[in-house]
Amino acid sequence: MGNLMSRNEFPVEGRTVVITGGSSGMGLEVGRQLAEKGANVVIVARGQEKLRQGIEYIQAGALYPQSQRFHQISADLTSPSDAVRVMDEVVAWNSSTPPDIVWCCAGSALPTLFIDTPVARFHNQMDSNYFTGMHMAHATLRRWLKISPKDAADDPSSHSCAPTNGPPPARHLIFTSTFLAFYSFAGWTPYSPSKAALRGLSDTLSQEMNLYAAAHPTEPRVRVHTVFPATILSESYEAENLIKTDLSKMLEEGDEAQTPQVVAAKSIRGLETGQELVTTNLVTWLVKRSMLGGSVRGGFWRALLDWIVGSLMALVMIFVRDDMDRKVRAWGRKYGDSGMNGDNKSARSVKGHLQA
Repeated sequence: MGNLMSRNEFPVEGRTVVITGGSSGMGLEVGRQLAEKGANVVIVARGQEKLRQGIEYIQAGALYPQSQRFHQISADLTSPSDAVRVMDEVVAWNSSTPPDIVWCCAGSALPTLFIDTPVARFHNQMDSNYFTGMHMAHATLRRWLKISPKDAADDPSSHSCAPTNGPPPARHLIFTSTFLAFYSFAGWTPYSPSKAALRGLSDTLSQEMNLYAAAHPTEPRVRVHTVFPATILSESYEAENLIKTDLSKMLEEGDEAQTPQVVAAKSIRGLETGQELVTTNLVTWLVKRSMLGGSVRGGFWRALLDWIVGSLMALVMIFVRDDMDRKVRAWGRKYGDSGMNGDNKSARSVKGHLQA
């Protein structure tokens, strides 16, 4: 039991990692910390200048500067063809070998009230937060899993990477969701559904990967994970606060904000311990226990712990929801339906910004 619990389920030394949204925030820190553990890192984002600065920052942390390799790719992953192009470029750069790990960090947040949000913004949020991850996952898994059973049987070299003393190291596909995928609240309607969709995709793919593992037992197994950070203190957080309603800010009071460095470190640690659904603070860890449904629990003892904590949290969440509902009703009675604290000029400014 001791060896099992201490085993690193997410080894990265000498392996190739692709990080989308890797030029800033959490994605940038994930790249830096994985480089410090010996990984070869490719970051993907839109802006060329931020990519250049980002790869320099990541490369400066290399554990083996003489042998580790780093690369950057500019792409718009809301386009499925760009996701395919990214994977093709990575494979060509990586000596015709697919990457071992793909971590989807790309996304954006536009927190506003439902009826104040133009319909186009909902599509934008799904594109930015769900489809960027889905497109990259699709391009990645088609590279990892499109193996003809006949070809695999006829070509002994297709199994050459498998060690003789056990299965080959697993490949990892990682999505980045949010605390709001477990429990959302007023002002986050454009954003939280797009992140909750990632959890549904992750749960479904996690089960589908068993099909390929069973069909091709000598091929590397694919493990699917989702990370659920809460508030991350980044440039994006500052930008979202410019349009976030005062109501949402009030409901977030007491939230445990974390730096990108802390979120990256806790995420990586969760992956190293073998978790599929990874949280980065205590509140998210507790709320997750009340929302797991049919998600993978990680074995009998973790399932038992989830049941005990979940039983308690099911009662606690009744009072949490009731308290937040009462606060929302009280806010509406006092300030009206704009979500702002009585500053009509500010409310009009936000709505005008969204319609622009």
